[in-house]
Amino acid sequence: MSATSSPKITIIGAGGYVFPFRLIGDLLSFPALRDAQLCLMDVDAGRLANVAGATRELVAHHGLGARVEETTDRRAALDGADVVFITFQVGGVEAYRHDVEIPRRYGVDQTVGDTLGPGGVFRFLRSVPAYRGIAADVRELCPQAQVINYANPMAMATAFLSALGLRTVGLCHSVQGTTRMLARTLEVPYDEVSYRCAGINHQAWILEYRRGGEDLYPRLRATMRERHQVGRGAADLAGDHGDHSGAAASASTYEGGNEQVRTAIMEAFGYFQTESSHHASEYLPYFRRTPESVQEHIPERWDYYEICANHDVTGDLGEQLAKLKEELAPSVEYGASIVNSIVTGVPSVVYGNVPNAGALVENLPADACVEVPCLVDASGVQPTAQGALPPQLAALNRTNTNVQTLAVTAALTGEVEHLYQAVALDPLTAATCSLPQIRAMTDELIAAHADAIPPELVPGR
Repeated sequence: MSATSSPKITIIGAGGYVFPFRLIGDLLSFPALRDAQLCLMDVDAGRLANVAGATRELVAHHGLGARVEETTDRRAALDGADVVFITFQVGGVEAYRHDVEIPRRYGVDQTVGDTLGPGGVFRFLRSVPAYRGIAADVRELCPQAQVINYANPMAMATAFLSALGLRTVGLCHSVQGTTRMLARTLEVPYDEVSYRCAGINHQAWILEYRRGGEDLYPRLRATMRERHQVGRGAADLAGDHGDHSGAAASASTYEGGNEQVRTAIMEAFGYFQTESSHHASEYLPYFRRTPESVQEHIPERWDYYEICANHDVTGDLGEQLAKLKEELAPSVEYGASIVNSIVTGVPSVVYGNVPNAGALVENLPADACVEVPCLVDASGVQPTAQGALPPQLAALNRTNTNVQTLAVTAALTGEVEHLYQAVALDPLTAATCSLPQIRAMTDELIAAHADAIPPELVPGR
């Protein structure tokens, strides 16, 4: 692509009720992308039509040259694409219900269940057949396309797509969200802050946090220690209904107000991590073993399944459209800036999830998917080596990459025992259940999702 070309940008899963349209707004915020061919694809024609209609209305309102296409034909959407975004969740809320309700019967209480643990493993496996189809089509129809994955579980999905031969980077907003939240907490202008992070998705570590020549970590430790003592109740928190990618003005039930978990992790291991205390509590064995422990560390529960199950799936589109009609301005998400840098050659730096090939993080496994700073320009996404993490942080990450790489290996090889082993190695599950209980729980999840996961991972088929 060149600065004068009109790229074909394909969004697979464009019928989602919140994120895809926000992504479209981000893309159209960049002048170089306002004449792009936007190809929106989803298996749900009705929801797709809603997003496509809003997109056409937005394009017409601002007098842009973008061409908007909608299709339920994946091959047509991918044919000749320059950039491919993946934003779907296979199975919707009904499948998600099994991911959280079955483990809870065994005492594994996941507040989200989309990244690690039994919920993350089975969300990934439900998507594997779709990923295989997408990969085959990309290799045939647009082999040079930059694939940008926004689907969770980020590390498993991105590692799998990369293993299938696609040029893939996985994107999240946890680095942007956390660094902004900390600036608000310390009352420091965000544009004066510099930072460096590395690790894995949802468990990357803020290794440096500075304002000019000042190391902000001493203030950060003191402030979080004073505000977020274990056992302290939460009060006057702003509600959060799932679209938490923006920079909220006040502490919310999602981040900023309930930070006892991340503060406890920082106290024990020295550094702040980049995903909310709700998520963070799922990835380690210390915080969710009993209802009393959950209440002690997270007094104001944030439950993403309940949010999704109760969400008005048509309620956000009109509000988003009205805001974008008023002003086309990019959000904190990285996806559109990557496309802009590839098209224009103007460099940018993003935090991306990529295979740890070449030891980008020296003390994490080569088959892990890591989150590191990446330079982006006309040559594409170029991850940067970050050396070794502090050993205690790498050790924590490895407890999570064990699960991720075994789940990916199960999908690549069809070896069902690796599926059982992936769930058994989840830190929270292992702290809560015996091995026979873990196997029984995994069997229930296999049965619940048997029609969606690869058939070779369903015993007896």
